[in-house]
Amino acid sequence: QVQLVESGGGLVQAGGSLRISCARSGRTFSTYDMGWFRQAPGKEREFVGSINWIGGTYYADSVKGRFTISIDNAKTTVYLQMNSLKPEDTAVYYCALQPGNIPLRIGVQEYGYWGQGTQVTVSS
Repeated sequence: QVQLVESGGGLVQAGGSLRISCARSGRTFSTYDMGWFRQAPGKEREFVGSINWIGGTYYADSVKGRFTISIDNAKTTVYLQMNSLKPEDTAVYYCALQPGNIPLRIGVQEYGYWGQGTQVTVSS
C-alpha cells in the first residue's frame, strides 16, 4: 500500500510563490512517475507536471517556466514550487503515483495512487 500526503497549501497573492509537498510512505518501487494534478471548482482534474524515478520532469504548458517539481534525496517527498502565481492557478492540488516505466503519464486514469489534496488560493 502507498500513502501520499500533501501539505503546504494556502492563500497567496497574485505574483507570489508557494511550495507544496507530497510525502510518500509505504511500498516503494524502482520505477515510477509522481504527478501533480489540480482541480478547480466546476472543472475537471488536470495535469500540472510530473517527475520520474530518474528525475526527469514534464510540465503542462500552462505552468511551464513558472512551476518546478523536485524530489528529495531519500525520494520520499516531492515538491511543487509555484512562482508567479495567477488567480487561475487556484485549485485543489493533488499528487499521484504510478509504478512502472511508461513515458509521459499525463492522464488522471494513468495514476493509481492519490493524495487527499491541498487547497491553493491565489488572490488578485
